[in-house]
Amino acid sequence: MRRSKHALALLALPAAAAIVLSGCASGGSDDGAGGDHDKLVLGMTADLSAGWDSNGQPPYQSWGIQAVYETLARCVPGDEIVPQAADSIEISDDKKSFTAHLREGNTYSDGTPVDAASVQASYEDLMETASDRYGDITFDIADPQTITITWPEPQPLINLRICQPYLASIDYFSSPDRDTTPIGSGPYSYDAKASTTGSIYELTKKDDYWDADSYPYENIELRVLADETASINALKTGQIDGTVFSAGAYDEVEKSGKEIITLDGAGLTMIHLTDRQGKIIPALGDLRVRQAMNMVIDKQQVVDQLYGGHATPIWQPLQEGSQGYLEDLEDPYPYDVDKAKALMKEAGFEDGFTITVPTMEGQAWTVMLPYLKQQLGELNITIEEKALSGPDAIANLLSGDYPVPVWNVGGISSIEDISIHILGTGFWNVSHQDDPKIDELWQQIVTGDEQQSIQAQQEINQYVIDQAWFVPILAPQNFYAYDASKVTISGDLSDPFKLHPNLIDFQ
Repeated sequence: MRRSKHALALLALPAAAAIVLSGCASGGSDDGAGGDHDKLVLGMTADLSAGWDSNGQPPYQSWGIQAVYETLARCVPGDEIVPQAADSIEISDDKKSFTAHLREGNTYSDGTPVDAASVQASYEDLMETASDRYGDITFDIADPQTITITWPEPQPLINLRICQPYLASIDYFSSPDRDTTPIGSGPYSYDAKASTTGSIYELTKKDDYWDADSYPYENIELRVLADETASINALKTGQIDGTVFSAGAYDEVEKSGKEIITLDGAGLTMIHLTDRQGKIIPALGDLRVRQAMNMVIDKQQVVDQLYGGHATPIWQPLQEGSQGYLEDLEDPYPYDVDKAKALMKEAGFEDGFTITVPTMEGQAWTVMLPYLKQQLGELNITIEEKALSGPDAIANLLSGDYPVPVWNVGGISSIEDISIHILGTGFWNVSHQDDPKIDELWQQIVTGDEQQSIQAQQEINQYVIDQAWFVPILAPQNFYAYDASKVTISGDLSDPFKLHPNLIDFQ
């Protein structure tokens, strides 16, 4: 059974723990900044979540996927796209379609051409498992190097729809080995014989890659580290050249003298109350219960004591700086345990209920889980943990079996955030419960002019806040540390999601 490819979403943020490390090969080059570019060794705090599935890997720590696959274009900050497998891309004025003109002579690792038929196969691979974004698309192939992809309705996020699907050979999609044997057109080839799944992944540069100069390292090694302490120690001792790390380790990393990149705006950590109609957990269908759950969380305390101040308390589900953000909004549900208890009693749920919260290795938000258990316990709400792992972890996380996930989620715009965790079709709205008010406002976003779109985004934000569909907690900072004596990282990072440097940023 094929796993869901909802991993095109933003799923993860800085990790505190991950999979087992086995093997202790030496680190990267050691002859000055940038070294001799023989090998770049990157620490990963979590294993490839879906193996080498071209469309199963979230963008977090996806250096391996970026190495072996291409997309038609890369999204970069500022709502821009940079052609990659396509030489040029034309987007229709109504944002219903785009036409990609593919590079001549570009091939996959099996020797087959990167042509329009393979692009169609790559997008078709998402039509069922990511139907909210690609389910109704149609294709028009003018010639082997030209393809037009069309949606029935305007796509406010058409740039993102172009950038996210990774391309692979047609034969790859019918291969029983697609999770272990990538067939992409990226700048590197995966060396399976030199790699150990779950531990070390080796990649070798393709010297004939059309943009080889942008990827100076002859070899890439990805190491899956056992925990954050092991990751930081590996960086200190030169075994790896860089790694992500969590706020709790900031002081230690800073003292080590390694270069630190701080990234703000990479998602929001929230409790997602997706069973808003109470179909699975009846209590969640009552607004007063959802409000009470907001009131028992002291967000500033979480920021100060658990994140060392490296985060910002939040009380709305759209990110600061986005078009839907409400600038002058004060906390509508300030910390008040007594009032929260009174609301639970008024709603008739003072005896509480149980929720199951899924967890996965490598998620920084789990540092607050004991606190959430304690505070929701004040309302007699019991949190039971469910650890998810293996290749189906993401599919299980988003299956709807766990209607109250706690996660860090955020797109590159408020339109993206609305589409992924507020719309009934959104994959982070795991219970997929529709709301006519939201649907009406979404149509204004899709069909209206810019001002109408902004107004609708803000109305959605206010409506969701009034309905307490989420328990917003904080916006964390992202951190990446690296050895500046070995590696140069470009000043303007290319990742629009602000997670960490992309592979192309390592110079």
